[in-house]
Amino acid sequence: MVWIAGIFGKKQTIQPVAIDDVNFKNEVLNAKIPVLLDIWSDGCAPCKQLEPVIFDLAKKYNGKIKVTELNPKRGPKTTGMLGVRGTPTVIYFVDGKEVERIVGFRSSLYHSELIEQELLDSVHANKTKTP
Repeated sequence: MVWIAGIFGKKQTIQPVAIDDVNFKNEVLNAKIPVLLDIWSDGCAPCKQLEPVIFDLAKKYNGKIKVTELNPKRGPKTTGMLGVRGTPTVIYFVDGKEVERIVGFRSSLYHSELIEQELLDSVHANKTKTP
């Protein structure tokens, strides 16, 4: 059916994975690829400004990183455990460990450079190391 959507101009949208207190460990900490976790809240203007950036990153890096989102209302324990004090907060994880945290709005270019230089390069370097 995807080819029909292509003919009629409808594009398949790649969406961030919704995170809550139940699936955080499995989707983020146990992920086999780097994870971007966008923590956002209702009524937050910078969060709304960041939303298209997050969707763009999900599309651009599909299969290379996992893009996820968490509303503190759906994951209050996770939000507290992570020590999040404001939104938007974007946390990057590699092998279940936090490697970068950005509070506030940053552009798509900022996030893309961080992903390319910090996440993907380090993951590639770790795979090419011989024990």
